[in-house]
Amino acid sequence: MEQGLSQAVLCPGSRSGALALALGVLEPHGLALYTAIDERSAAFFALGLARATGKAVAVVTTSGTAVANLLPAAVEADYGAIPLLLISADRPSRLKGCGANQTVNQESFLAASVRWFGQGDGTGLAAMTDAAIAALARQAWSATRPPGLAPGPVHLNLPFAEPLHAGGPALLEATAHASLDITPPPWGELSLRTPGSGIQARPFSPAPDPDQPGVVVAGPWRGLPQNWPGYVEALVRWQRRTGWPVLADGLSGLRGLAELDLISSYDLLLEAPEPELRSAQVLRLGPLPASRRLQRWLADQDALQWLVSEGEPRCLDPLGGGGHGSGCQQSAAGLAGWSASLPPAFWAGGPSGEALQFGARWRQREQHLQLWLDQQLANADGAENGVSELCLARQLGLLLPAGLPLVLANSSPVRDWESFANPAAPWRPVYGFRGASGIDGTLSIACGVAEAHGQAVLLTGDLALLHDSHGWLWQRQLKGRLTVILINNGGGGIFEQLPIRTTPERALDFERLFAMPQQLDHLALAAAHGVPGRRVLQLAGLPAQLDWALQQPLALLELVSDRRADALRRQTLRRMAAQALMQP
Repeated sequence: MEQGLSQAVLCPGSRSGALALALGVLEPHGLALYTAIDERSAAFFALGLARATGKAVAVVTTSGTAVANLLPAAVEADYGAIPLLLISADRPSRLKGCGANQTVNQESFLAASVRWFGQGDGTGLAAMTDAAIAALARQAWSATRPPGLAPGPVHLNLPFAEPLHAGGPALLEATAHASLDITPPPWGELSLRTPGSGIQARPFSPAPDPDQPGVVVAGPWRGLPQNWPGYVEALVRWQRRTGWPVLADGLSGLRGLAELDLISSYDLLLEAPEPELRSAQVLRLGPLPASRRLQRWLADQDALQWLVSEGEPRCLDPLGGGGHGSGCQQSAAGLAGWSASLPPAFWAGGPSGEALQFGARWRQREQHLQLWLDQQLANADGAENGVSELCLARQLGLLLPAGLPLVLANSSPVRDWESFANPAAPWRPVYGFRGASGIDGTLSIACGVAEAHGQAVLLTGDLALLHDSHGWLWQRQLKGRLTVILINNGGGGIFEQLPIRTTPERALDFERLFAMPQQLDHLALAAAHGVPGRRVLQLAGLPAQLDWALQQPLALLELVSDRRADALRRQTLRRMAAQALMQP
């Protein structure tokens, strides 16, 4: 806590008993302590907390397979640049490799995904001095934000030798005499590094020409929330100087910001890209958006491309160097840091006439396409097929209160939000966990985000929700409110968008091999955990049900859709969009 740790999640165990006792002693002194029986859910809950706050959250487990359950969250934290402090208890070294119970090679379980691994004394933590333990703790905390690397997970493995537990009277004596005089440092004094600290903002060569047309592609935001205001300020300054349109991913956090001129419909605009939209300069911010059409368009550009990440020095260019120009140069200095390194002469003047005309072409097509989408998605419900997933994505941002955080599950919800969400909706934090793009831990992550913000909404599919059904257990500890909007389309809807169905269907059992529908009553499952829920039959009834759900500590709204019909509608809209753009 002296380093700034303020939140921890504890999982049960005997070998970790001393750590549990320590957390219990710290709780009255300001530590927010949560408990969970499922280590996988615990780690994802901590992941949501850490993403929303920008501060590492500790997860404490016992030894053995408990540590292996941390791996999915560690993978996401690694690729998503989210700080986590994963602390595992272990057997002493003398019990390794001799068949002792619950003794596994847990030191290696998370090795490929962590920023740093720390190990206590192999004979047991009791053999270490207080100064050595404190030094190990400081090093572990610092490693969650290592110099020259993006934030990420750290694994601290602590062997404990028997006897593991003192008797009840001794425990009472220890806790009664525990004396803690800890004043956590103020927020601004936590030694939070700016993006790319330790990385020199070297000038690009050649550098972007602000007097020539270009585009900005803003991918999912992977920075710390403390650095968000500087990022937005730098981007606004860039656009005012250059006039470049900003193609903003649904997870960029930028949509809804009035001070920026944004293009939201690029995924549809680039279904059949027009030559007039080609750009000789592309500034890419962070990882690529999920849109394959955008990725193909970028790869086909005979353009100079520059990539600026928020402190992430690892390669973020899956296109293999950008288009056919001079490749894609990358800087990890953060947009604010990189912009500040540009010479004063760069910022002199405003957009050129040519750049303004180029931006106007993008805006004209954006406005045309958004009006067309409003018309096409006005009919929200089908008589036979239930709720339309596309219409839900179009309307949801307008229905939710401004500023209310939204968590998007993989895989269809986040893609529909990217393509069909209404840009007229007010700004809100939008979270997606696309580092490894799995469906693991979806509900637990959303619970963590809700706890950090005080309230949040999760939009998820049925398989992603079922995959993390233990997440419902958080409802007894949540102080924040979470509304879960479930799109129940009877299986993996994302697979309907792939050309893998056969005709006749008996040639390939698509449902069994890919969609995998599960015969389950999600409302009943939620109710078994004490979570109230309602089924929404038509989108017209969603506003009233949202009003109810947003007042509950944790609630489920189930909307039933037809995944085959929605998949066909997506394909039809993409074909029609290209034709609509050609009309005067």
